[in-house]
Amino acid sequence: MHNRVERVRVAQVSQPYLSVARDAVLVLAAAPLLYYALSAAASVRFFRRERRRKLEEFMPPVSVLKPVRGVDAGSYENYLSFLHQDYPDYEIVFAARETNDPAASLVRRIIAEHPGRRVRLLVGSPRLGANGKVNKLCRLAKEARHEILVISDGDVRVGPRYLRRVVAPLADGKTGLVTCFYRAIAAPDIFAELEAVGAASDFFAGVLTADWLEGMRFALGASMTTTKLWVKKAGGFEAIVDAHSDDYELGNRIAKQGGRVVLSAEAVWTMYTAESAKEFWEHQVRWARTVRLCRPASYAGLIFTHGLPWAVLAALVAPSRGIAAGFVAAYLALRFAQAWAVGVWGVRDAVLRRKLWLVPIRDAVNFVVWLASFASNRISWAGEEFEIQGGAMVAAGEVAEAAAGRARE
Repeated sequence: MHNRVERVRVAQVSQPYLSVARDAVLVLAAAPLLYYALSAAASVRFFRRERRRKLEEFMPPVSVLKPVRGVDAGSYENYLSFLHQDYPDYEIVFAARETNDPAASLVRRIIAEHPGRRVRLLVGSPRLGANGKVNKLCRLAKEARHEILVISDGDVRVGPRYLRRVVAPLADGKTGLVTCFYRAIAAPDIFAELEAVGAASDFFAGVLTADWLEGMRFALGASMTTTKLWVKKAGGFEAIVDAHSDDYELGNRIAKQGGRVVLSAEAVWTMYTAESAKEFWEHQVRWARTVRLCRPASYAGLIFTHGLPWAVLAALVAPSRGIAAGFVAAYLALRFAQAWAVGVWGVRDAVLRRKLWLVPIRDAVNFVVWLASFASNRISWAGEEFEIQGGAMVAAGEVAEAAAGRARE
């Protein structure tokens, strides 16, 4: 009898606390829903404004810098798209690490097929740091003949008016860098499609929200247009040779020097190749872990943008079935509306248009990846192991040697 009375008392005491905890969960579960509405509004605001904007006819000579490594099924068309620009004066300079790199062979073929075009290939670059792409950019920037630099990855494809549109904002001397969204060309593979859907429906939503609330202070690596002067003000490419997120670092450093980072409505295309489950997982965790270590506070705040787990949790603790169903329905309605507004209507991503139904699956994967990113500071990249320290990549072997040295002291 005594034990039964005690249990009743405990239940009566704990009931208010459980009610407060339940209400807190329900309030917090509304945060992602508000974020979905905000980012959808940011997309409408941005694209309506930019589609009405008339760009200046500003077309000075340009050097297109292309660090490349390896090839895939779309590499020939990707490279060729840069040769067919509606732009009066530009050169394209490719850089490969080794003579026998398939990318170098493909560039030689393109040069032979288009002898009248100003296309050059550089082979080899000093290893100044851990990031092979930035090592190449250090040499490319020195070899470039023109002040304006258009930097683009090897897996990027562009339309014929691309150069006109990304160079025009530099007519304003306060503009330090112009960056672009990218649409997907994905292999018929579930992991390639999941990655493409994530970029168009989730990552770009965050970019547009950041642009609206605080202005762009970073760049997207698929396309970055800047000048030698702004690169110099940012410390040169040599300053970011150990950074994994070199695009973020370059944009952030230029912004800190007073340069305006402009998000262009012009979108390029990027390739998403077929991956194994292991490759997909490692790629996602590597990217997430790098973002966490570069921007720890904002990355932790992403917990309030993960609508699916919050909707599930709210449904589990909701005081009625109607409220539970309301949270799940609100998540689905607002998440699909956001994905459509950002990726389909805004960026005009064809993969997301066809695979919109993958968004909740991608959200589930994304939440697991977000949790896994906290497990370690190490990443696997290009067949090597690195530890991220202060935003820079340090080879795992060097970390172990340093630890052993401290132990001996």
